[in-house]
Formats: sequence, C-alpha cells, structure tokens
Amino acid sequence: MGNEKSLAHTRWNCKYHIVFAPKYRRQVFYREKRRAIGSILRKLCEWKSVRILEAECCADHIHMLVEIPPKMSVSGFMGYLKGKSSLMLYEQFGDLKFKYRNREFWCRGYYVDTVGKNTAKIQDYIKHQLEEDKMGEPLSIPYPGSPFTGRK
Repeated sequence: MGNEKSLAHTRWNCKYHIVFAPKYRRQVFYREKRRAIGSILRKLCEWKSVRILEAECCADHIHMLVEIPPKMSVSGFMGYLKGKSSLMLYEQFGDLKFKYRNREFWCRGYYVDTVGKNTAKIQDYIKHQLEEDKMGEPLSIPYPGSPFTGRK
C-alpha cells in the first residue's frame, strides 16, 4: 500500500520489467544512437502517461521498468513504443533504413514480467545490467551517462 496511483475510480500499482531488442540482435546503441533512443523512448512514454522507473540501454537490447496505467494493455503499449520509436529513429538516422529491410527495426517479440513487490530488486538488476553485459564482451566501448535520465 502507498505506492498506488489512481484514476477516476481505480487504484493501481502496475509495474512491468520489459526487455526488447533490435532485429537480428544487432549492436546498434552506441554514442549518439544510444542517446537518441533514450530520448525517444522517454518522450513516447511521456505521451502515453507511462512512467519509467528505471531503464538501461545496452548495445543490443533495452531494459525498462515501467508503470503502465491499467487502461492500456502491455501489448498495445509495446506496439506503440516499438512502432513509433522505429519511425523516429529512421527519421533521425537515415542509414538505418538500409540495414533493416521493410522498416522493421525491432525484433518481433519482447520479454515482459510483472514486478509485484520486487521493485527495488528489479531496479538494481537493471542499473547493473550494463556492467554485466560489458563483462561478457571481449572489447567494450565506454558508455557515457544514462540516455534515459540525460545525466552523466
């Protein structure tokens, strides 16, 4: 209790851990593309009144911990998020159109899990996801700052 949000006749606490990746799991999120996707996803979530609690942009996938209002389905939100973000990325980075045929930037599916009472654990997991990914890479490129908060 205490973390619930409310609508006209509804009190809710709907948090989801979502993971999705570019088509072919290509490693595209470096430097300006990493900053751009963070900014785009923040903007799209804001437009739909979805709150980002924690997020991390790895080279080949994105983790997000979000609060989605109950009036919106997770699948509807993901269709919107992936569809609009790919159009915005193609508009900003024209070269991506040639790497991804048929203007399909994202993989077909995504991973989603309800968070429940584990919010702090999931936030910590997402915060440290980038370090874990870097440890698995033979050569890692430093990531300056967080693309979702705009902080360095």
